[in-house]
Amino acid sequence: MTSERTITWTWLVLVAITVGSWWLAPAHTRGVASASVAVTCVVLGLALVKARLIIRNFMEVRTAPNWLKLATDAWLGVLFTAVLVIYLV
Repeated sequence: MTSERTITWTWLVLVAITVGSWWLAPAHTRGVASASVAVTCVVLGLALVKARLIIRNFMEVRTAPNWLKLATDAWLGVLFTAVLVIYLV
């Protein structure tokens, strides 16, 4: 796949995830926002996917050495886990 095509598909996936995250929010249908652990975990998971796509494709880590790919994935994993633990505690 060409670089331009990869970027285009990545952008479309990012848009779809953004719209999906908005759709999951209870306030857009009822007008009242209420906390939901399940929805929050799903949205955080989608944010993790979005961050990885952005790092890999828009910051050119896709063509970087393996150690950098592993380091960015590890950083995202630690960050996601920390935010999730802080939210759940």
